[in-house]
Amino acid sequence: MKNLNIYHDLFQVNNENDVFEYLMGTLKPSILVWSYFVNWDKVFTNTKKVEIALNTLNYLIGKNNFDKEFKELIRSQPQLANVIPALIVRGGSNSSIFQILVDYKNKKFTYKDYDFSKQTLCDEDIDNYLEFVNNSGLKNLFVSKKIKNLVDYMIGVEAGLDSNGRKNRSGSSMEEIVEYFINDYCIRNSFQYLKQVNAEKIYREFNKTVPVDKSSRRYDFVVNTGNELLIFETNFYGGGGSKLKSTAGEYKNLHNVLDGKFKFIWITDGLGWKTSKLPLHETFIHNDYIFNLNMLEHGVLDFII
Repeated sequence: MKNLNIYHDLFQVNNENDVFEYLMGTLKPSILVWSYFVNWDKVFTNTKKVEIALNTLNYLIGKNNFDKEFKELIRSQPQLANVIPALIVRGGSNSSIFQILVDYKNKKFTYKDYDFSKQTLCDEDIDNYLEFVNNSGLKNLFVSKKIKNLVDYMIGVEAGLDSNGRKNRSGSSMEEIVEYFINDYCIRNSFQYLKQVNAEKIYREFNKTVPVDKSSRRYDFVVNTGNELLIFETNFYGGGGSKLKSTAGEYKNLHNVLDGKFKFIWITDGLGWKTSKLPLHETFIHNDYIFNLNMLEHGVLDFII
């Protein structure tokens, strides 16, 4: 680390170990904000896209002769088949083509393909769709009358899918919080900043060649002071795990890659670091700037230039 006087003036600490202990002692327990739970705008937007088709499929709810009615409905309106995969909680790919393992008990793996992206259907396709609806449990959803409206059901599906994105939203929340401080910092000092940018965009916007440690590297924030670039990475770890050790090593190496030509500021927080104190300490001693949210709160950015 460097610039001990910054920490002395702000936090009344006198040496590197005291600074590190201050950082560890002021880690935030949470950065939960209201948007963490469910992105309702996304839920309703996704549901709206298929609302007309869902209302048409409502016709099948409670039908005793479901198979016959299903085939006739899909035959008359083939585009309705496209929405069937959306009725099942699915992966982020929103795939409409499935390869299902239909048998393995004979010690041979047998697969069957189901393609819901077709625009023109034959009788075999419709039979396959009915088979999919039956075996996936969707048929029971229709005939059991446990739901009254597929639109309401879809809102629940989308809300459930969105809640699976909470892990990513934790990172997004950290970026959102840090950006508030960086934006304020730049406004007060008439600086420019970019977020989530790779080396090519940095060069286009600021005419600076910034090295990267991997081709996919996108820096969370890059601030142009007019005289130099400040490069920021951010993350938050509420729990422990091997990821923390690898992250500390990654940012230690990234500091070397930037080779002192650019100021690299790593802003990290979360009680997860309590379980990985040693690797964080090693990077803290090696790198010039590692801050937590408490340090941002106390205006540490104003001291790094």
